[in-house]
Amino acid sequence: MSTITAEMVKTLREKSGAGMMDCKKALTENNGDIEAAIDWLRAKGIAKADKKSGRTAAEGLIGVVSAGTKAVAIELNSETDFVARNEAFQELVRGIANVAIGTDGTVEAVSQAVYPATGKSVEDSIKDAIATIGENMTLRRSALLHVEHGVVATYIHNAAGDGIGKLGVLVALKSVGDKEVLNSIGKQVAMHIAATNPLAIRADEVDAGVAERERNVFIEQSRASGKPDNIIEKMVEGRMRKFFEEVALLSQAFVINPEVTVGQAVKDAEKLAGAPIEVTGMVRLLLGEGVEKEESDFAAEVAAVAKK
Repeated sequence: MSTITAEMVKTLREKSGAGMMDCKKALTENNGDIEAAIDWLRAKGIAKADKKSGRTAAEGLIGVVSAGTKAVAIELNSETDFVARNEAFQELVRGIANVAIGTDGTVEAVSQAVYPATGKSVEDSIKDAIATIGENMTLRRSALLHVEHGVVATYIHNAAGDGIGKLGVLVALKSVGDKEVLNSIGKQVAMHIAATNPLAIRADEVDAGVAERERNVFIEQSRASGKPDNIIEKMVEGRMRKFFEEVALLSQAFVINPEVTVGQAVKDAEKLAGAPIEVTGMVRLLLGEGVEKEESDFAAEVAAVAKK
């Protein structure tokens, strides 16, 4: 058997676009023959999949699954909305979400978990789907919430099907109260989160860096008024209180009933639930959030798909 050198792996990687470990395995399986290794990678669907890995994947779907006292949300990206409407892709999203709820919810754990439909890892199953469907796909985010007692309510905005959509929310409510009441208020709070995108549950949980940047902006704006420092300090403190009210979930005006805050609405629900309710966690996944999407017109997108 030929010795597989780093240079051989590098050459195969450049020619095939496959990953380093896949290239090494391909060369080992084919006694160091570069061309045979390329054919081996193509037959496995690896070369085709990895060549597409550089493409921007900002479309796709959010998948949400709940089970008892826990729920999970995952984001699987694709290159185009055409693929997001593909039934096979939608089933893949649901399947990965179902796998994710049996893990700790991290992307790493979900990626390595076994996908029952293929018997392979989720990571390898996505790679197979890339080769079959012909577009880059990325398991970008995954988050799980769990409570010992209570519920994790879920909400999908503009659902594209059962358990899938482009915006998914989870809300964890810790309580020994009536589950029906908890699910009801939980879904309402989840809908509120979908609409307002709060930065934290409580004011003291807002990221310190974010708060400091806001404070500095307010200071500069207040100084422009020409008022004395002691007045400026009071102005800044007042604006910071307003800032925290606007970005912290429990102090926000409840979108379903703006006459009360979210915190008050939860407190009111305790009477019906028969026990105290504590909001212990929230997750909001908006599809493609933070991904810099390549600009293209509709005609170009259709043409690109037609060439695959």
